[in-house]
Formats: sequence, C-alpha cells, structure tokens
Amino acid sequence: MNILILGSGGREHSIAWAVLQNPKCDRLIVAPGNAGIAQIAECADLDILDGDAVAGFAAENAVDLIIVGPEAPLALGVADACRAAGLRVFGPSAEAARLESSKSFTKAICDAANAPTAGYAHFTDLDAARAYLETQSMPIVIKADGLAAGKGVVVAMERDEAVSALEHMFGGEFGAAGSEVVIEEFMEGEEASFFVLVDGETVLPIGTAQDHKRVGDGDTGPNTGGMGAYSPAPILDDAVAQKALDEIVRPTMREMAKRGTPYSGVLYVGLMIQHGQPRLVEYNVRFGDPECQVLMMRLGGQALDLIQACAEGRLESVKAQWADDHALTVVMAANGYPGSYEKGSRIRGLDALEESSSAMVFHAGTAAKDGGIVANGGRVLNVTARGETLAQAREAAYAMVDAIDWPEGFCRHDIGWRALPEKL
Repeated sequence: MNILILGSGGREHSIAWAVLQNPKCDRLIVAPGNAGIAQIAECADLDILDGDAVAGFAAENAVDLIIVGPEAPLALGVADACRAAGLRVFGPSAEAARLESSKSFTKAICDAANAPTAGYAHFTDLDAARAYLETQSMPIVIKADGLAAGKGVVVAMERDEAVSALEHMFGGEFGAAGSEVVIEEFMEGEEASFFVLVDGETVLPIGTAQDHKRVGDGDTGPNTGGMGAYSPAPILDDAVAQKALDEIVRPTMREMAKRGTPYSGVLYVGLMIQHGQPRLVEYNVRFGDPECQVLMMRLGGQALDLIQACAEGRLESVKAQWADDHALTVVMAANGYPGSYEKGSRIRGLDALEESSSAMVFHAGTAAKDGGIVANGGRVLNVTARGETLAQAREAAYAMVDAIDWPEGFCRHDIGWRALPEKL
C-alpha cells in the first residue's frame, strides 16, 4: 500500500513509525513532516489545509490510504474533499469534526444523547458571560468554543481569574476560536483518555492513556498541549470503559448517525472519573498528542490494520491485540513554553541513543540544519519507552532524556505520578 499521513508533529511521527512496521506499507509519504519523520519516510511540501491539493497529490502518487493526523484539516473538510475524489481516508467529515471544533455543538449532542457531562452555558457576548459568572460558584471552567491547539481551556479557581480568562478569549487571544465561549461546571475526579475507532456504526476500543496538561511538576502552571502521557490509565479500568461506551460514546455515535452525519475515524474521549463513574470532559476527533505516542508504541504494526479497517468500514472484523505492557512518553519543550520561546537551538545526543521497538524519540517541533537537529517549536521531542511495568517504562524514558544534550529545553520530571507517586 501507498500511504499518505498529513501532519508534522510527534503524533504523526509515531503513526508513521507504527505504520512502517506493517509489511503492507510499501511507500510512506508524510506531509509536511519534520526532521525526525524525514529519517524514516518521504516528506512532501503540501498544504494540508487545502482539500483539493491533498486529493490531487494523493491521486498523482497512487495513494491507497490517507491518514489525517491533526484536527485543523478535518475541521476544514479535507477528508470530505478526498472522499469526494474517490480516495480512502481515515478521519471524519467536517460536520462530524464539529465534535472537536465546537464545544457548544458537542454539548448539544450530549444533551440529545443524554450523555453525562458538565453543566454549561454558551456565550457570544462578554457582558452576558460576566453576568453569568456572578451566579456561579468557583472553581469553574472557561473554554474557547473553537479550536485553540489544546490551550483554550482555563480552570479558574477564583472569580477574578475566570473574568480575566473571559476577557482574554473575547479579546482575541485565541482568534476566532474565542469569539464564542463555553462556561462549564468544574468536575471533581481524575481525568483520563479513552480512544475508540468508529466506522459510522461499529465502535472499537483501542486503548487508554493519561495526559499531563500543566507545564510544571505537580500539575502546576498553565495548561499546555501536553507534557507527557502513559498507557494504560489505571483509573480507566474495564468497568469504567464499559460505562463510558454504554452511557457516552455509543449514544453520541447514534445521535450523530441519526442527524445524517455518521462519525468515521478515531474518537478521543476525554473523561473525568469519580467513584467509578465517567463523565465527558471533551471529544477530540483525532489521536491525542502526546497520548498517540504511547498508544503507537504499544500497538506497533497492527495500528495500520486497525486504521485501514476503520477507513474501509469493517471494524466489526478486527480487534486490538494488547500485550500486558506499559508505555510512557516525556515531552521535551523549549524554555518558555507555553509562552514565548526561541527557535533554532541545537539538540545533541540523539544519534547516540539506541532506538528500538521499545524506545523511540518521536520528533515534534524539529528541523534539520547544518547536518544536525534544531528546535523549531514549543513542544520539540517526545521521548517514549515501553516496559513490562510502568516503572520500567518511566525509568527507560528518563534515561533517554538524560542522554539528550539540549540546555535550551526542559521537561517535567514526574510523568506518571498518579500511577507511580514515588520519585525516580
């Protein structure tokens, strides 16, 4: 098979790495890719937000399967354009992608499906939102309605912080994404991520993970796109997963089909879990980043079989085969992230690392320059390892982190702390 992956981050590097382990893959192209991806696949200079351009490129290169990595192309209808051209695509339509691109749309779907989630109110006006805040108790959650690269969420502990978040969002901090705002009830519990594939009808669970959103150790500091993750998530056991499927995921998918917009692709189900009861935090319409990295590390080459079956509408015929193992990834980010940061610093020590099916550095924001690798983004590397136990995976991942020479970067040193509270 000739396969095209759209995207340029650590998520796409890990998907490419897994796909290449499957003998079905004859040719792999990633657009636009990054410096790490370029070491294992062809990279193409292609505008992945232009559906017609993507469809034309895929046709010219006899692509058998298109895997859409990030959310932005999906929200803009790239999957629709490719399907209209007769191409096989992994990823939902633009209408179905509203489950991520519009928080208020998702809330309306949950209301119709009777799926347990936080109480909420939706606003297009700052003054009305401020007035509503006066009637609410703290803490409270403020969300930009649209896509904000994983950063448009503020958990406000005090009223002043909530008002400030509203002012920043309506003031343009997240562009059009913040022109509408959802104010949500604060949910108590432990958050975890549940990943399922959907082909319009069949829902196939493919794994669990737990992300670390705050920038600093001990879950301190501002939210980020994610500073690390591990899989599986102990809090999301089989009983909780079954409840999530029965009460949240399947009712949502039935409601989407009922509306004439069946869902096809991977669905990231963000859950808040308390006393064994899951409630929906959010849906994303693509693999999480960095959760994807730990899932791909554990799935390996079978990831392509599952993705292909999903794209071809035959999920009922496949099942994810899990080893009794664990994986953990540590994000190395540029100093200053998620605020302002410098690009162009040299990263040394990567060539000396012994990468394998159990240990990989997935590149996120990197570029090749003068024969070496330089930082080219906020989140730069995803140092990922697998082990028989989570403790082994964590030890292996941090050993690789310690071997990387990059003074201009930093990482959290407590990834996995909920499951492994003891220090390294």
